[in-house]
Amino acid sequence: MLTDMHIAVLGGDARQLEIIRKLTELDAKLFLIGFEQLAQPFSGAVKEKLENVDFSQMDSLILPVPGTNLQGEVETIFSSEKIVLTEQILNMTPSYCTIYSGISNTYLDQISKDSNRRLIQLFERDDVAIYNSIPTVEGTIMMAIQNTDITIHQSSIAVLGLGRVGMSVARTFALLGAKVKVGARKSAHLARITEMGLVPFHLNDLKDEVKDLDMCINTIPSLILNAGIIANMPSNSLIIDLASKPGGTDFRYAEKRGIKALLAPGLPGIVAPKSAGQILANVLSQLLAEDLEKRKEKS
Repeated sequence: MLTDMHIAVLGGDARQLEIIRKLTELDAKLFLIGFEQLAQPFSGAVKEKLENVDFSQMDSLILPVPGTNLQGEVETIFSSEKIVLTEQILNMTPSYCTIYSGISNTYLDQISKDSNRRLIQLFERDDVAIYNSIPTVEGTIMMAIQNTDITIHQSSIAVLGLGRVGMSVARTFALLGAKVKVGARKSAHLARITEMGLVPFHLNDLKDEVKDLDMCINTIPSLILNAGIIANMPSNSLIIDLASKPGGTDFRYAEKRGIKALLAPGLPGIVAPKSAGQILANVLSQLLAEDLEKRKEKS
């Protein structure tokens, strides 16, 4: 149970509703910031404007999966008001206050460091990332079907990157009968691709490997599909970029070439927000309970 814990939930999408539901069931006191337009009531949760919250009472702050942007703004679909998380706000919190976010960036890293507050990135955890890859794969299949006029079966697909998402994507598309090859740099990853029964290639050879593709699925969060690579792709191929914003694709040049390129971060929150939210809620409740226990031991 999380009785006596005071937690501020700042913005987010439908995934946050599962987090709110779980934490209120565990008897935490929640302050919902950026939820003015949310009609659904939660016992034990109150809606507040950012400026009215007493952050000196907060044990934890929960941010949406994307965290903040580089200006500190927090996205929310439940309010039209701007929410900005600042170092000044973090300095108001108790020294033991923990910030939870899906991912981070230089801004969020810096204000957490400057205020000496602990920042936990949930998507750095293997359990969260692996569970979350399931709705990501389902969403990718949906996008592939909606945006092509061919079957996945027997189509030629390249998956770039063999991280936790890349591995799940490559395996699933292969099980659907696609001819899948996977690009990676690490020798261990290339060996794993071979062990999975897929075709490995080094990313140094990407320019040659894209010549006959029906589809390219990128999971690498850096510019990997640049103009030089895209110039070698068939004009009727499809790019699905699953990397976090701004993705790893030169979208301007893809459009110029007439290649459909889709940036699709946050697919779980779109295709399966309830399941994706439950994944986050279960992990968060465990981490918050551990925080509470540690503080009790110290006191």
